[in-house]
Amino acid sequence: MDASFWILQILNGLTLGSLLFLVASGFTLIFGLMRIANLTHGALYLLGGYLALSVVRAGQSYWLAVVVAIVSIAILGVTIERIFLRRLRGQTLAEVLITVGIGFIIADFCLMIWGGDPLTIPIPPLISGTVELFGVSYPRFRLVTLGVGVVLAIGLWFLQYRTRVGAIVRAGVDDGEMVSALGINLPVVLTGVFMLGAGLAGLAGAIGGNFLSLYRGGDREILLFGLVVVIIGGMGSLEGAVVGSLLVGLVDAFGKALVPDFAYFTLFGPMVIMLAIRPWGIFGRKE
Repeated sequence: MDASFWILQILNGLTLGSLLFLVASGFTLIFGLMRIANLTHGALYLLGGYLALSVVRAGQSYWLAVVVAIVSIAILGVTIERIFLRRLRGQTLAEVLITVGIGFIIADFCLMIWGGDPLTIPIPPLISGTVELFGVSYPRFRLVTLGVGVVLAIGLWFLQYRTRVGAIVRAGVDDGEMVSALGINLPVVLTGVFMLGAGLAGLAGAIGGNFLSLYRGGDREILLFGLVVVIIGGMGSLEGAVVGSLLVGLVDAFGKALVPDFAYFTLFGPMVIMLAIRPWGIFGRKE
């Protein structure tokens, strides 16, 4: 194996990790503040991708499709939180069951409207094609995905640690009753966090619709990847989402290239080990 093989797999791992971060960051934000394991996240990702595909097929630009996916899924996320999850706050089993059920409904709706064949979102010429990087030809769109992940990670870090909203969110995690006693409308903050997390799933779907394509069962697959990321990195930790996404992306890329017959073992093995020795994850906090 020459150097180009290792460079290619590292790039594959980094770009996949960037896409997984788009998914996992929304998931871990919702869990970190609201303590809701939102298992509709994979279905929201898939629906966001299909909505973006429909906009492009209608003759509109890919960039408009991305905006439509983000806004539409954010609105749907708020609807789910306000109508269903707010009534079940603190009932963990009920929250899990209802988010699983809603996820199945959304997935079946996607199957009914767009069918079960794999579909790919066309991308504009500006970000299509390949570029030469470290001696290998690599898809430009995957590098754009990596850049989006980096920018988003920086933006979320700034929002969480350098803004008043971020301070309220972090305080709400530690002591929601105290935040409410200070006159802050915590339910509005919670709704905003859920909206942001759902919007990130829509963004991930619009990008993943070209990166991985859209297909029946894609919602469950991306949800599994997201769960592995947050379990390894730590529930509710932005830093954990970054590190977990990169680790999972690199492990998956090298696992499929070097030992394809054991690809699932190389992916889920580290998760099992983490659950055994540090169930709260690398950057998570022990309750």
